[in-house]
Amino acid sequence: MEEPLIPVGLMPHTAHIPSHRKPRPRSSSKLAMRAGVAGGVLSTLAVGAAAGSANASEPVTQTIELPTLTADLSATVAESAAATQQAAADYELLAERDAAAAKAAKQAKADLAQAKKKAEAKKKAEAERRAAAEAAASRSAERTTLNASAPSSSETDVPAPASGSVGTVINFLKAQVGDAYVLGATGPNAWDCSSLVQAAFKQVGVDLPRVSQDQSTVGTDVPLSDIQVGDILYWGGKGSAYHTGVYIGGGKYLDAANPSKGVVIQELSGYPASGAVRVL
Repeated sequence: MEEPLIPVGLMPHTAHIPSHRKPRPRSSSKLAMRAGVAGGVLSTLAVGAAAGSANASEPVTQTIELPTLTADLSATVAESAAATQQAAADYELLAERDAAAAKAAKQAKADLAQAKKKAEAKKKAEAERRAAAEAAASRSAERTTLNASAPSSSETDVPAPASGSVGTVINFLKAQVGDAYVLGATGPNAWDCSSLVQAAFKQVGVDLPRVSQDQSTVGTDVPLSDIQVGDILYWGGKGSAYHTGVYIGGGKYLDAANPSKGVVIQELSGYPASGAVRVL
């Protein structure tokens, strides 16, 4: 039996002719590198696919959370600003209260000083009033006692001399009539009782003490029934007199009486003296 023939055709020149060389085995490092690259690519594709899938599955969540965070941040900022503003207002109120307290303390101190000043003035005025009342009572008692011993107008109606030492004293005194009475004043337009008497006798070279208590002790004592023009009259005790004047004749005397009268001429019968001294 004949064997079948196998047709043989011509191969094109591009046909692959197997090599007779043995294939070289691929190194394990190259295979590992290619496997790593392939794994990295696949991993990247897997992550991208997962991210895309996540983004596709959760668009609403991202859209809602961002405005929520923004609103919370705005509320926090607003609360912080409000707290800062309230703290500033509290500090301002505290400063105003401190200033008001300091002002009140200063005013209270001033009011206290003013009250003390008024109290002292009132106390002084009361003491002066009492002293004046006591002096008036003393003068009233002395008038009652001395009315009987006062010289009559016929005995004392002697005109003041026109010249001489006594005349100089009387003329000086009359020139001061109308001047003011001021306690402690020594002229030329204001006097108290003793400074006027002192100044009058100084015109003729007689140096008298400054105060009425001492003026009542100088010279020679003269009974009120024998007084003459130019004699010094005093009211109160000898050595403790509270007022002095000068007898000018005619039952009258001249003195710096008090703040309401000033320097005047008065009737001796209306205010009898306690005693008299003569220095000329």
